[in-house]
Amino acid sequence: MYAKFFKRLFDFLLALIGIIVSSPVWLILIILGAIFMRGNPFFTQERPGWHEKIFKLVKFRTMDNRRGADGQLLPDEVRLNKYGRFLRSTSLDELPELLNILIGDMAFIGPRPLLVKYLPRYNDMQHHRHDVRPGLTGYAQAHGRNTVLWEDRFAMDVWYVNNISLKLDLQIIIDTIKAVIKKDGISSETSATMEDFMGTPEGVEPSWKPPV
Repeated sequence: MYAKFFKRLFDFLLALIGIIVSSPVWLILIILGAIFMRGNPFFTQERPGWHEKIFKLVKFRTMDNRRGADGQLLPDEVRLNKYGRFLRSTSLDELPELLNILIGDMAFIGPRPLLVKYLPRYNDMQHHRHDVRPGLTGYAQAHGRNTVLWEDRFAMDVWYVNNISLKLDLQIIIDTIKAVIKKDGISSETSATMEDFMGTPEGVEPSWKPPV
């Protein structure tokens, strides 16, 4: 009942209120972003959403566009400047996704929308993470974020899809706030962001186990 009828209504109302209340913060971050990113403070990218339908995700830019002598973008850890690290550590870079939630591309809680190029790399189980709208935050983001192995993240996503409830969403919100305050899981152990998902080798199973 909650997932089918009320979740979308709650998302719409909360996103609308959130945009109105946070509008002064938007103005400040737009100005600072234009300065520190030397141009457009917004970042948009196509991501797969509900039923793998492609939409444009909107975020505040955290990496500048510096390029090497060969014309190629420099590595993430170089382009992720101090201002960008601040946005990521506070999750303020996610604020524009309220627009995605408002128009129905996303929900507040759900599996994070990843790259389009990952779609053909998912196995049958992992595809089910798209059976619901992607979220601003999700179970995996509240329990390790970028430090969790891909297979475990996807296992958490699919478990969430199969167990959606108001109680679970409220718990994820609480756990996400705790993770943001502690600044847990902002980067993986070997990258400024997260290594590309190249597909799960046959026979490899997630080590994560659902909570009892």
